[in-house]
Amino acid sequence: MRMIWGFLSGLIFGLGLVISGMSDPAKVLNFLDVAGSWDPSLAFVMGGATVTTYLGYRLVWRRPAPVLDPSFDIPTNRSIDRPLLTGAALFGAGWGIGGFCPGPAFTALPLLAPGTLVFLPAMLLGLWIGAGLKARRT
Repeated sequence: MRMIWGFLSGLIFGLGLVISGMSDPAKVLNFLDVAGSWDPSLAFVMGGATVTTYLGYRLVWRRPAPVLDPSFDIPTNRSIDRPLLTGAALFGAGWGIGGFCPGPAFTALPLLAPGTLVFLPAMLLGLWIGAGLKARRT
């Protein structure tokens, strides 16, 4: 049952990415190009996501536990360290260069656009390298 709910949640998330235009790298890059052909529509997508998340968390935290798990899995590390800042900078640079973040890159894969076919393997390679570096560090 948990896998079915996970699949449906992912499907709804992916559809939201496609409908909002997040799977179109040109739309994302135009949003980031404030000095050129700026497209502010993505700000409304982010605003809607922020409001939805805020309301969702208010409802979820009223429960003693998640519906499909015995307890909440809350991170205990709250430190802002070099790996966090490096990862955030790399994520932002990749988003700014390619116009994709991981979720929308996967939703754009069926379109077989050349940019997607380059970005997705490069992203997966970067994740693999990052996991290896993290494992070596610990």
